[in-house]
Amino acid sequence: MTERTDLLSKAEKRAAVKAAKARAARAAQRRRVLTTVGAAVAVFAVIAALAILVVRYGGSSDPAASPSVAATEAPFPPVPEGADPALSKKPDVKAGGGTLTSLVKTTVIEGTGPAAAAGQSITVNYVGVTYADGKEFDASWDHKQAFTFSLGGGQVIKGWDQGLVGIKVGSRVQLDIPPALAYGENPTGGQPAGALRFVVDVLAAQ
Repeated sequence: MTERTDLLSKAEKRAAVKAAKARAARAAQRRRVLTTVGAAVAVFAVIAALAILVVRYGGSSDPAASPSVAATEAPFPPVPEGADPALSKKPDVKAGGGTLTSLVKTTVIEGTGPAAAAGQSITVNYVGVTYADGKEFDASWDHKQAFTFSLGGGQVIKGWDQGLVGIKVGSRVQLDIPPALAYGENPTGGQPAGALRFVVDVLAAQ
């Protein structure tokens, strides 16, 4: 009986060792699974964070690239640096007096920039009224967009092509233009007839 008991004890010990090894293997496997899951969760968290940044900042992880921060609307009017602050306000243009037969230039504000020359691209703000009664017919201020054209290139009326040559950037000038240098006495296409008065701010020339 003693020998049989010893044999059973050895078998039980081997079974116990085997069971312990099995438990250890299962524990190791669980650790590997948990490690893998943890890594996957970490990767998912990084992806989710990047997705939030893409949605928030329009495809960039840099907050400075956010349209609300970086893409600010251009100021109007684009007054040159160092120019008279009065250029930031729309002028009040009155009617003229008498009969206008030739182009008359009157400097309202003298700028300090370079003089505009024929062939240059210049940018201006303007208000246009009929000379006789001061009725406004056009103004870049109302569109909140300055006007750019080639000076002396025939893109505008002759009164502008002639009257703005030599005007310094940063200046405000009044142009009294007779019909022959404007749209004439009986224009077609809805343009104003007769003599015209413009107040023009020269904002850039290049």
